[in-house]
Amino acid sequence: MGGAKEPSKPTESPPPTIGEIQAALGKRLDDVAKILAGALVAVAGIMTTLGLNSKFVFVALNNRSWPIYVASLCAILSIVCSIAALLIRPTGRGVLWETGVLVLGVVFYMASLSIAVVGAAQAAGGNGRPTFTDVRLDGPRSNMRLHVGVHADGVQKWSHIEVTVNPQNGSSGKWGSDLYWSVLRPDDQGKIAQEIDIPLSPPAGTSVVAVAAVNPDEAKPGECEAKTQHGPACTELHIP
Repeated sequence: MGGAKEPSKPTESPPPTIGEIQAALGKRLDDVAKILAGALVAVAGIMTTLGLNSKFVFVALNNRSWPIYVASLCAILSIVCSIAALLIRPTGRGVLWETGVLVLGVVFYMASLSIAVVGAAQAAGGNGRPTFTDVRLDGPRSNMRLHVGVHADGVQKWSHIEVTVNPQNGSSGKWGSDLYWSVLRPDDQGKIAQEIDIPLSPPAGTSVVAVAAVNPDEAKPGECEAKTQHGPACTELHIP
């Protein structure tokens, strides 16, 4: 009688060679590189999601908002790294170089996304600089009214806008005491939109009435002509 046959052992697949391992790793790294290639699209998507449309982009570029420039630069550097990684051959040393380049690309990629959030919030929120939307004097000198529209975006909730009306004597050229002074507070969205309509009785000899709106936390009074992003709004009205 013959003995029982032992079950045959399954044939073991040969271990992958170094070349196969390098090729598989290189493929995974190439997938990462392809993801980084869409850095600009990802940055634009984040900005759009946060409400940064073309209007606010032009405002940010006009105001030289540094986060927009830095986010775009980091996204471009991330794309450059991804392209460089795709061009590296998957050899032993090549895989090491590709890994290092992709790590650098991921750093630029994450930096561009983070800075894009800051840039979108900064551009969409405004900078707290006041502007005049409408300034006029109505009526004769004996019954004059001053109308001023004040607008500002991005005013911090603890800050305010100060509006003053100051007369100037035509003969002496000296400024008198304020005819009007007010403090305007922002709403919950950081906006100020106030229409000021007041009777105006300038002193005798007054030839000019100066109206100024300033954010005291961002600028100092008297800097009407200074080249600054947060300067006050100033205007002069000549009284006949």
